Amino acid sequence: MGFSVLIPARLASTRLPGKPLADIGGRPMVVRVAQRAAASSAERVVVAADSPAIVEACEAHGVEAVLTRADHATGSDRLAESCELLRLTDDDLVVNVQADEPLMDPALIDAVAALLEARPEASMSTAAHAITDVRDFVNPNVVKVVLDARGLALYFSRAPLPWWRDGFAAAITALPPAPALRHVGIYGYRARFLRAFPHLTPAATELSEALEQLRAMWHGHRIAVHVTSSAPGPGVDTAEDLARVRALWLGP
Repeated sequence: MGFSVLIPARLASTRLPGKPLADIGGRPMVVRVAQRAAASSAERVVVAADSPAIVEACEAHGVEAVLTRADHATGSDRLAESCELLRLTDDDLVVNVQADEPLMDPALIDAVAALLEARPEASMSTAAHAITDVRDFVNPNVVKVVLDARGLALYFSRAPLPWWRDGFAAAITALPPAPALRHVGIYGYRARFLRAFPHLTPAATELSEALEQLRAMWHGHRIAVHVTSSAPGPGVDTAEDLARVRALWLGP
């Protein structure tokens, strides 16, 4: 199995300006993400940047990067352009690792890539893990996913799913008996699908939930889900998250 890791990186961030270049252990965060991805089985790790400053920071640390347009609406749009810049074939496998996930487990990257290769009926692959805390279950910032018997996603939502009809009549004070899964924001794609995705009409569910993967499902594409036994390390959205990751950083 051969695959590439693409890391979309956008310099502007509402909650944490300049986030990809934030220092973690003496190196920019996007470089730390690329180094973690390079520990996977990926044949190639490339940062898809919207700013020359990100490209320069990557190149200074030996990380391959391409400069994409700055006006892309989503990371998927940036990845689609990257497929063209890197001349990927339609059958090439791509794993999208977010630029704010410096603690991403390389083994999870491999698992997401392997799952997509093994499931030709799926256009995408992703990951999830069991929710063990009721606070996460009810938190709209924690995305939930419900699977079918074959491990394909039925729906992603910010709502507490699956709903426990008898247990939640008064209030949500415990987890449902059916598995509650937290979605992990890592995706596998075939380059053919990445090229097509920006041209798909946005779905009403996508706009309501603010979850881009629902567009793929609305158009009939299936998403295979790898259920991992452990939660990945925390990502970085805010200054508080950055401080937490710096404290957890165990690298050089």
